[in-house]
Amino acid sequence: MAKRKSKTEKPVYNRIKEVLEDLNKSQTWLAEQLDVDFQTVTRYANNHRQPTIEKLFKIAAILKINPRELLNS
Repeated sequence: MAKRKSKTEKPVYNRIKEVLEDLNKSQTWLAEQLDVDFQTVTRYANNHRQPTIEKLFKIAAILKINPRELLNS
């Protein structure tokens, strides 16, 4: 049986945090590569904010992965 989400639990739209962990890369490193504040990447990684499509493609290019791998299906 599928686990129900609580009303306070935020949906997870992207997998940036998991992909960074899989690639042994830090959020600080990604922030430097994107030339953005660490807080911006942290918000993306914790799904408090979502990157634009253009930024998502740039993140995928930096990580050398398909952009679809960053999205939660």
